[in-house]
Amino acid sequence: DLLPVSEWVEIDRYALAMTREMADACAADYARYEFHLVTQRLMTFCSEDLGGFWLDVLKDRLYTTGRDSKARRSAQTALHHVTQALLRLMAPILSFTAEEAWEVLHPGADESVFFHTWTDVLPKQDGEAGLVAKWRRVREIRATVLKQLEDLRKEGAIGSSLQAQVEIAAPEGDRLVLESLGDDLRFALITSTATV
Repeated sequence: DLLPVSEWVEIDRYALAMTREMADACAADYARYEFHLVTQRLMTFCSEDLGGFWLDVLKDRLYTTGRDSKARRSAQTALHHVTQALLRLMAPILSFTAEEAWEVLHPGADESVFFHTWTDVLPKQDGEAGLVAKWRRVREIRATVLKQLEDLRKEGAIGSSLQAQVEIAAPEGDRLVLESLGDDLRFALITSTATV
């Protein structure tokens, strides 16, 4: 059921680009024997980039789209590639954890995660630098929106962000970036609607 990268939802392609950036930095850290930096990068990536952003946005799509839909298959394919890269990158410093996770994801396989390298695990895509820059700006705007939604939640005006209908007034550059997401903007903000 894997989809080619060209058919992925844009935010999943961004997750791939983020993972490649992190993986390249970890490989450079490993080459310098700076294992503490690898640990820091992996922790930050998992807590902020994955848990605090991508997985938070992704869960609604996984729960609500059809089993064979491109949106769901895009998410699953991206999750597969990100997980494969993470396991290989963590193996030298979290060997038992990486090996146990590898066995869960590859039941019955005779080989260990240690027989695999972290190079060329992630599929290639064009325009990654532009994609990363675009989504960094989306995440900055998202942080502002989430703060305002949290204030409304504290006041009792909304119960969850999915009860919110967001309207964003933005300067031209940001407007174009946000409008390019189309209906996916509401998913990125985790709101019922989002307009620019």
